[in-house]
Amino acid sequence: MRAEIPERLELSRVRFGQFASQPGSGPCGLFFVDGPCGCKLKIVGIIRPGWEHVSVSTQRRCPNWEEMCFVKDLFWDEEECVMQLHPPHSQYVNNSRYCLHLWKPTRQEIPMPPTRFVGVVGLGPSEAASLSARLKLSG
Repeated sequence: MRAEIPERLELSRVRFGQFASQPGSGPCGLFFVDGPCGCKLKIVGIIRPGWEHVSVSTQRRCPNWEEMCFVKDLFWDEEECVMQLHPPHSQYVNNSRYCLHLWKPTRQEIPMPPTRFVGVVGLGPSEAASLSARLKLSG
């Protein structure tokens, strides 16, 4: 996690009440941030032994991909890998209906598949759609 958080995040820190944290507490605390899609995001940052963790929630729906990417970049460098997990059903913990989590282990690297397993490197969404359409026409 970033040792110094962006000013936008620091200004949204909850400083009074039960979940208050002091300015300069770094990424740990409760934050209410205006997200990139016009929704207020409730964000909790926590560092535990072996783990960095951020939860993200809204009042009416789960956060979307763009919002999760936005929060990831608030708390971690853009070149750091963090993950969302789908644990075994027997280990589900669901305290909030519209909450998603970002995790990063601190004692090991997160294994990642080769980028070519995900898609065509360097091809944007519009080029990918065009290629897909051409493949359908020729097939």
